[in-house]
Amino acid sequence: MNAIKITLFIILTSGFLSSVSQAETTADEQLQTLIDAIWEYETSLDEVVPTDISPSALSAQHQQYSDYLSELQTIDTAQLSEDDRITLLMQQYRLNNKVDEYEFGAFKVPITSEYGFHSALASLPGQMSFKNKEDYQTYLEQLAGVPAYVDQQIDYMKQGLKEGYTQPKLVLEGYEESITPLISESPEKSPFYAPFESISEFVGASAQNALRKQARQIISDEVTPAFQRFYDFMVETYIPGARTDIAAKNWPDGEAYYQNRIKHYTTTDMTAQEIHDLGLQEVKRIREQMKAIVEDVEFDGDVDAFIHFLRTDEQFYATSARELLKEASFIAKKADAQLPRFFEKIPRKPYGVAPVPDDIAPKYTTGRYIHAGSDTQPGYYWVNTYALDKRPLYALPALTLHEAVPGHHLQISLAGEMENLPPVRQETYISAFGEGWGLYTEFLGVEMGIYETPYDHFGRLSYEMWRACRLVVDTGMHMFGWSRQEAIDYMMKNTALSAHNIKTEVDRYISWPGQALSYKIGEIKIKSLRKKAEKALGSSFDVRQFHTAVLEHGSVPLFILEQNIERFIEEQQAGK
Repeated sequence: MNAIKITLFIILTSGFLSSVSQAETTADEQLQTLIDAIWEYETSLDEVVPTDISPSALSAQHQQYSDYLSELQTIDTAQLSEDDRITLLMQQYRLNNKVDEYEFGAFKVPITSEYGFHSALASLPGQMSFKNKEDYQTYLEQLAGVPAYVDQQIDYMKQGLKEGYTQPKLVLEGYEESITPLISESPEKSPFYAPFESISEFVGASAQNALRKQARQIISDEVTPAFQRFYDFMVETYIPGARTDIAAKNWPDGEAYYQNRIKHYTTTDMTAQEIHDLGLQEVKRIREQMKAIVEDVEFDGDVDAFIHFLRTDEQFYATSARELLKEASFIAKKADAQLPRFFEKIPRKPYGVAPVPDDIAPKYTTGRYIHAGSDTQPGYYWVNTYALDKRPLYALPALTLHEAVPGHHLQISLAGEMENLPPVRQETYISAFGEGWGLYTEFLGVEMGIYETPYDHFGRLSYEMWRACRLVVDTGMHMFGWSRQEAIDYMMKNTALSAHNIKTEVDRYISWPGQALSYKIGEIKIKSLRKKAEKALGSSFDVRQFHTAVLEHGSVPLFILEQNIERFIEEQQAGK
């Protein structure tokens, strides 16, 4: 949608909402009208290659999001149902983040250590439908918009360099390698040409030839040169000029920014110091459990020696990418079979197991869930097959439970299938809830019987320790003066993760402040709520019903989750 259409949409929407507010409407009707308008506005901006990200366009979007927040505050929440109150809070959460990121200048840093706007552009062929001639023409129009989009991002990054908003130089080593695959010697070898290699049979032969010719021209003359400019800028200007310190607090208004990210990702009012101290307590507790396993297997050495043994013994590593993927798939099917014992509702959407794409794998995390882009696509559990000697098999059960089922795939897919939820509830991912759930399901794997050996159990503890260490090192680096090497050393001592994984993870925490805190904070809350329900309900506690109560409202802030579980306990006690 171009700038003129967006401006007209805002004017019409604002006038419509104003007339509605003047009429006699109930609070829930007012809310429904407003969230529909907000979602329609967001959808109008939702393009893989945005048409306009100029300073004036971003400023206009910021103003519109701020106005929507103000209108939400006029709704009398006392008149809303409990479900509508959750919807209002979720809409505020989503809008607050958009407003905050703009005001803290996040648009000036459109990359992290493992991802960037260019990576999102690379997904363009997979995000579009190719059924007829018009679809291909729409795709070509999107490609034609790439140069202006890339150049505007470069301009924002130049602005960031001048003002102190950059990723640290330490996490950008080799970053240009993620851009290289987008620069091809010939247009036919470009990933953007893939849709034209086999054009739909519903497109005539002459039209196919014309589309291919146009694609070659756009890729050769516009797309590839744009990514070459970005590559040159990164190598010649950005990386050499990037800041040398790693702390978020040293950004402009950095302490406020980091506290804002804590609140956003954890949905709590915890301070950096409180989180740091909690992390130290959790590390101590988990290390005692690790020590017990070392003693049980009668290993000749302490925890540190056992971790070294796990990192270096060949028996714990796959010899091929296929072997690693097959083992991940086997564990996933074991988990699938256990779902009916623990869940009343299971998603219809299937998921696959696939490797992390080669172009991003070297600096990518060990695994991730990729949710389905449409109703015709599955979800995917991505497993990083790069550097196989750094991907221990003893950690694979916990990783699989977290990313596939009963972790992210189950939780996200169930939310997407809830027909009673508005789009803002289905599409908003609250990290403390989603990642807390993922870590909780690693623990649930013990009850599910997924961990078969002491090494598997140690792998689970190592993953829990990994998330506990995040509380320490993320806050340590961004607020308390820790160096990158101190963070690496701390995680090397306390987890069984490989050195490669730890370096990749630490760089992720540096380049994505606060997000890594959400996992352990969320997991601790879910575990504590389960204990509370078990104690209150005694023999009538049903873990399947508890999981339904946790998941039935989709992704929610932790304080809303607590209210939902308290209501669940009251209803169970009342026999409802």
